[in-house]
Amino acid sequence: MPEILAPEQVKTALRRLHENGFAAYAVGGCVRDSLLGKTPLDWDITTAARPEETERVFSDCRLIETGVQHGTVTVLLDGLSLEITTFRVDGDYLDARHPASIAFTSRLKEDLLRRDFTVNTLCWNEQDGIVDLCGGLADLQNGILRAVGAPDRRFSEDALRILRGIRFASVLGFTIEPNTAESILRNRQLLTKVAAERIRVEFSKLLCGKNAAAVLDRYREVIAVFIPEVRTLFDCPQNTPYHRFDVYRHTLATLENIEPTEALRLCMFFHDFGKPVCRKTDENGQDHFKGHQKVGAEIVKPILKRLRYENSTVKTVTGWIAIHDLKSPKTKIEAKQLLSKIGADDYRALIKIKRADNRGKAQPHAIDEKLRRMADFLAEILENHECYDLRGLAVNGDDLKAVGITDGKAICDALNGLLGLVITEQCGNEPSALLAHIQRAQHTEIG
Repeated sequence: MPEILAPEQVKTALRRLHENGFAAYAVGGCVRDSLLGKTPLDWDITTAARPEETERVFSDCRLIETGVQHGTVTVLLDGLSLEITTFRVDGDYLDARHPASIAFTSRLKEDLLRRDFTVNTLCWNEQDGIVDLCGGLADLQNGILRAVGAPDRRFSEDALRILRGIRFASVLGFTIEPNTAESILRNRQLLTKVAAERIRVEFSKLLCGKNAAAVLDRYREVIAVFIPEVRTLFDCPQNTPYHRFDVYRHTLATLENIEPTEALRLCMFFHDFGKPVCRKTDENGQDHFKGHQKVGAEIVKPILKRLRYENSTVKTVTGWIAIHDLKSPKTKIEAKQLLSKIGADDYRALIKIKRADNRGKAQPHAIDEKLRRMADFLAEILENHECYDLRGLAVNGDDLKAVGITDGKAICDALNGLLGLVITEQCGNEPSALLAHIQRAQHTEIG
């Protein structure tokens, strides 16, 4: 496995604590990710030093008492923020999230035994190298996610660990060992005690993981605890020539075929939530899902709000869901008409969404050529600076006022009318041609 390449600030902090007589180690995700060859975003340190002793060791640094009652002091050392926490033992958990009390301890192992998964108990410092007291190194090497100690106890202490577990499985591509997996499923209802904001963060990370589809399939009952609407997708048939999966497994297949950004993954997870409601079966036994796009957007909007997604994310994702089944433009004029409605950014996103959607169908490459043509239209339109919206129109409201149109609505209607003529190539996008058209229209109305 790769060696630990800790930042100098981390090494300095560990040395300071050691020189002052306190055991100290980098711990948790930073060690795990380093051993996986990744660059950690954060570095946490666990130490035998009590909070007041930590503050004394780093008295020349800026200190933030992040959670001093729980033993945590944040030290800003040469521009890097380090959370330094005293070895501790947790008391009883009364709300399935937080310990009612904590007690400091001088023993590293007691601290590690309260943590969630073995791969997150690995420690490191320059003197001792990797310290593995819970079997985390073997699990890391074998790609196994295992609860520390009794899984039921770990999940009843902190219910968010249930979702963190499947998130780690998705992001790291690990397999959850059987006892831990069974406990996750058995204790899933504890997630009802977790704040929506915390669920949102873990869910988005899960969706963007490399193993998201497999995890969402295996642990779909966990997802249904906080998104119960998803149950309607489970085993919902799609008896059409275009589909090979039920709605949920189609959803998972599309998820695997789009880049791992939050908005795009959310779109693919939710894009067919309207299908079960809209499903109609004709006399030949074939299913139809007319209008499922708009219905789905209406279903998904309150779900995303309930999970506390930002308004901009809700707007983007539901907007994409509402248009995801639009037909690909066959001509450049149709492409410009679509661009006029949705804009270039959503046009690009729609290509990705439609490609992913088709990867989950019976003939996954059936419309590849249509999507390539759709992308080519966009490239040509942008390269040639062809007009497709009012910003590209060669005249504006002031120009129309100059020829006698003063009413605001009339100006708006006239500009949109001119835009339509330019897009359909019935009029050139030059001021003289556009204003001549307006003046002819005025004369016709007067006549």
